[in-house]
Amino acid sequence: MKPAKEVRVGNIIMVDGKPFIVLRSDVNGSSRTGFTYKWKMKNLLTNSPLENVFRGDDKFDVVVLDKKPVTYSYFADPLYVFMDEEYNQFEIEEENLGDALHYLKDGMECEAVFYDGKAISVELPITIARQVVYSEPAVKGNTSGNVLKEAQIENAIEAHRHTVQVPLFVATDDVIEIDTRTNEYKRVVRN
Repeated sequence: MKPAKEVRVGNIIMVDGKPFIVLRSDVNGSSRTGFTYKWKMKNLLTNSPLENVFRGDDKFDVVVLDKKPVTYSYFADPLYVFMDEEYNQFEIEEENLGDALHYLKDGMECEAVFYDGKAISVELPITIARQVVYSEPAVKGNTSGNVLKEAQIENAIEAHRHTVQVPLFVATDDVIEIDTRTNEYKRVVRN
């Protein structure tokens, strides 16, 4: 059990018997009157948001989630199916995947996050390489400053095709490296 004053953003805590991830924490008060913590949280099982205020000495169970390497297999509407090295299949709902949907690709390796034996989400590698499927050609003379354009990248499900801001020299069919935490272009991958 941890007091509220020791819980940080990103921790998973139990509130009323349900697991929540702390997305944001605002502190109010003083050392004389005591501190209160206003947390913006998300239920890991239902994805529903919750905002609540706690005193600094309120205690919470901090949960450590299990992780296992898996590969993306296929989409079985409305579930995404992942498989581990022992060929066990895990189904994860679309709303629990978040930004990972933009980068999923057949056979892609990632980590499944488990709570109470159930796969609830996936964590992607920090950087991934994806081919640019479409990008407007650069306009001649438009090179002053740091000029960016949009580029669509490949993924498994066309409905979730994602665009990334890239420099003007990036063209269709180039393979680029992307930071999955910030959704930002890093560099062109040369073969």
